[in-house]
Amino acid sequence: MRKLLAVILAGLLTVALAACGRSAGSAAPAGSSATKGTIGVAMPTKTSERWIKDGDYIKSALEAAGYKVNLQYANDDIPTQVTQVSDMVTKKNQLLVVASIDGVALKGALKDAKDAGIPVIAYDRLLRETDAVSYYTTFDNYKVGVQQGESLLKGLAASGAPKPWNVEVFAGSPDDNNATFFYKGAMSVLQPKIDAGEIKVRSGETDFNTVAILRWDAGTAKKRMENLLTKSYSSADVNGVLSPYDGISRGIIAALKGAGYGSGGKTLPVVTGQDAELESVKSILAGEQYSTVFKDTRKLAEATVQMIQQVTGNQTVTTNDTSSYNNGVKVVPTMLLDPVPVDKANVSQVLIDAKYYTADQLK
Repeated sequence: MRKLLAVILAGLLTVALAACGRSAGSAAPAGSSATKGTIGVAMPTKTSERWIKDGDYIKSALEAAGYKVNLQYANDDIPTQVTQVSDMVTKKNQLLVVASIDGVALKGALKDAKDAGIPVIAYDRLLRETDAVSYYTTFDNYKVGVQQGESLLKGLAASGAPKPWNVEVFAGSPDDNNATFFYKGAMSVLQPKIDAGEIKVRSGETDFNTVAILRWDAGTAKKRMENLLTKSYSSADVNGVLSPYDGISRGIIAALKGAGYGSGGKTLPVVTGQDAELESVKSILAGEQYSTVFKDTRKLAEATVQMIQQVTGNQTVTTNDTSSYNNGVKVVPTMLLDPVPVDKANVSQVLIDAKYYTADQLK
């Protein structure tokens, strides 16, 4: 009877496996079509060229991998993004990728995601004060700041201006965790020069909360630069400006041009940047903005899609930093990518070689 029962059970197992399309001993392939649902992608705004590219890259890569994509932009409006993320949870999107406007404002919606069993990946901007974020993909933000500080010093040295160099400091949005990393990285380079008297900040404004530009807004940066020029530079010239982002850089340069820099023999100061936005790359080639930091967001999208496939396929998730990014509740496992500093000497070669822009686009 035992032998007969064993034969019957074996037969039933074979029939069941055949119905599933698998042979005995195999596992469902990770990332198979059965596990590929809709991925919710929340981006902050379309006012910045880079976020449009990020969204396009992620959507294309996910669709090529067999996922559906729910891509939403919030136009830098926090309540809109909260509503969008909540809607992704309600619609039971399989996984959420969130590039936040405010790293704290999404706590409630993210709690709902965790309660619903939906994993969350913070994209480029850390989601703070929540345990609902599973992983983080970004560039080495502290290194970005270091590169900006080093580029500023390089430009100042090449300018021929005598020391002490007159420099003003700008930082990014205070509600974006990345902004403090950029600032700290840059100041690790500049503060020793300030202490040594080689750099003079005539306005006296170096504290992060004083120099931060809410929402990375070019208009706000332009207004602050105009105020600095009026207050501190009636009898002296600005030699350099630490700017953390190309949009802010363009606002700063507009204010400087309005005050006569860049014409009549009055040279524009050394102005740094970040993101290699096309308008700013052209500005660098024209000798206006001095430098930017290139972050190949295609690689960031690729790393994020790989992480999504690992999470949804129940695979081991690849990260390379498990100590740097404490969001106030937990240390978030992170995949860090390397940024590349560029200026007029190498910007065309780096960006064209990377196929980020074509030669025609840079004309």
